[in-house]
Amino acid sequence: MTAETFVTHTPGDLRIISDRHGDPDARAVVFLHGGGQTRRSWGRAAAAVAARGWQAVTVDLRGHGESDWANQGDYRLVSFATDVHEVLRTLPPDPVLVGASLGGCTAMLLAGELAPGAASAVVLVDIVPNMDASGAQRVQAFMAENMESGFHSLDEVADAIAAYNPHRPRPADLQGLTTNLRRRGDRWYWHWDPEFIRGPEHQGPMEIHDVDRLNAAVRTILDGGVPMLLVRGQLSDLVSAANAEEFLARFPQVEFVDVAGAGHMVAGDRNDVFADAILEFLARHGS
Repeated sequence: MTAETFVTHTPGDLRIISDRHGDPDARAVVFLHGGGQTRRSWGRAAAAVAARGWQAVTVDLRGHGESDWANQGDYRLVSFATDVHEVLRTLPPDPVLVGASLGGCTAMLLAGELAPGAASAVVLVDIVPNMDASGAQRVQAFMAENMESGFHSLDEVADAIAAYNPHRPRPADLQGLTTNLRRRGDRWYWHWDPEFIRGPEHQGPMEIHDVDRLNAAVRTILDGGVPMLLVRGQLSDLVSAANAEEFLARFPQVEFVDVAGAGHMVAGDRNDVFADAILEFLARHGS
């Protein structure tokens, strides 16, 4: 199934690039990637959802992938949410939001603060408001380590990823890594705007650390009757078992799937289990 790429213009005239899989008139499942990732990270899951009759839309958030980098380094969570809201305006009513990490926080703020009622269901992928601070620091450290210097070769990129994700098999075909990289001169660099993590604090996505605000957004989503699913990777260092238990105790309406053998990048680590969890949730709440 060939994806159709389309462009959405934000009020600030940034171009947000998305791929559409499946019928453009069908209800949409909108996939929002984590920080430092791209819409390509959802390819197999999106194809599985589209094969069940949904329209699967994968979005490059501002500053990532092929979407424009933000003016004045504006990477506030509310700005990501505003961009995605513009994408939703182009889609049929009652979309489902699936957000991993940064994308999950974006979904919380969009559906629970910026535009309550904009989503008919929400899936949070290895993210909760009360995430583990040390895990978040580890993610940021990985992103920052080679941000300026880049990599001499794709082997160096694969080594860095293997050190960060030792449980994931090293890819046999390193060319697949190029979807997350840009070539400048004789070196490879991550595709995302360095201002995303090195810019002024007031322009970064600092809302991800505002636990009370995100909890309030989740409460608004659930009080509106919107079903929610949390998918956790059992090997995650960002959402520990204790983090998940605390979140589920606060919000007992939330459904939960714990994916064995997966870390923070659940869809990449165990796409088969992840896709099944999404499809089962959609079957329960997709009517």
